[in-house]
Amino acid sequence: MIIPKTPEEIELMRESALIVSKTLGMLAGEVKPGVTTLALDALAETFIRDHGAIPGFKGLYDFPNTLCMSPNAQVVHGIPNQKPLEEGDIISIDCGALKNGFYGDHAYTFAVGEIDPATEKLLRITKESLYVGIDAFRKGNRTGDVGYAIQQYTEAHGYGVVRELVGHGLGRKMHEDPEMPNYGRRGQGKQFVEGMVVAIEPMINRGTHRIKQLKDGWTILTADGLPSAHFEHNIALVNGQPQLLSTFSYIYEALGIISDEEKPFIPA
Repeated sequence: MIIPKTPEEIELMRESALIVSKTLGMLAGEVKPGVTTLALDALAETFIRDHGAIPGFKGLYDFPNTLCMSPNAQVVHGIPNQKPLEEGDIISIDCGALKNGFYGDHAYTFAVGEIDPATEKLLRITKESLYVGIDAFRKGNRTGDVGYAIQQYTEAHGYGVVRELVGHGLGRKMHEDPEMPNYGRRGQGKQFVEGMVVAIEPMINRGTHRIKQLKDGWTILTADGLPSAHFEHNIALVNGQPQLLSTFSYIYEALGIISDEEKPFIPA
């Protein structure tokens, strides 16, 4: 069952989302060759708690850490460890925070130093597909419309769209209805309702869409060992239109990136 949020609840969710946004922005300046994902995880936990929130992932479904850290061929749910990042890696950082009884949850895939052009294109197209999907999150549309938009955009570049893992509703629980697949058919699935909040999160592989899981019970890998990218935003349906609750602006400020990609989804 979809649980619409009141305007007041949406503003509380914006607070939670922005703590995640600021955490990712803080981490942006720390992602570099030689740093371990476990060190980044510790920084994130301290930052979230210092901002009056609780790490949203730690202990959820028995996950052991604050961040899901998934480098290179890892798609999602990677567990932080002591292995240093290397020049040319990519690293998906997925972060959650709980404040005022509501969750924020989004992700960004970072380049570690200079990366090869093919992987750089994968990151660009995956992030672009996120906004293509967000644009389809409108009154009268359904989950299949968002999935169709993301799938068509990414498959046109020969990429694989992960099937087994999807976006989701968000609120007092980390995972609420509806599921938000990154593939689908237009006009199919649950219809969007005013006040709902979702996490849209394309998980796109440079090669096959097929995946496998490590024995740790968490880490998801591409079946062919090629890189995977993951970008995620939190969005509310307000007056029939998608409104961003999260932002990558803190990341861009840290990295010196100029972008207006979020402008269509921010209230005037």
